[in-house]
Amino acid sequence: MSGSSRECSQTDYRVFHYRDRAEGEVDAIIELSDGRVIGLEVKASRSFSARQFTTLTRLRDRLGEKFIAGIVINTSSQGYRFADRLYGVPIAALWEFN
Repeated sequence: MSGSSRECSQTDYRVFHYRDRAEGEVDAIIELSDGRVIGLEVKASRSFSARQFTTLTRLRDRLGEKFIAGIVINTSSQGYRFADRLYGVPIAALWEFN
């Protein structure tokens, strides 16, 4: 994993790219200063599928309670709860959040 620190938040965090031995990858891993982790995947699709959550699921199972959430971001019009701590979010939610 390669990472860097960010200073635009009151919470200290680092951002990494992740690839496992099974050649699964996660576009961005956000690791908070206390070791908790959020995984982000960005997909160019309008729907969510189990395949999109494969590596996030493995990462969640490997990290246990340190894994806060895995999020797949795509062009869907609705959010989606795939499984425990695994969610699909429309990219439009990034700028429509109130």
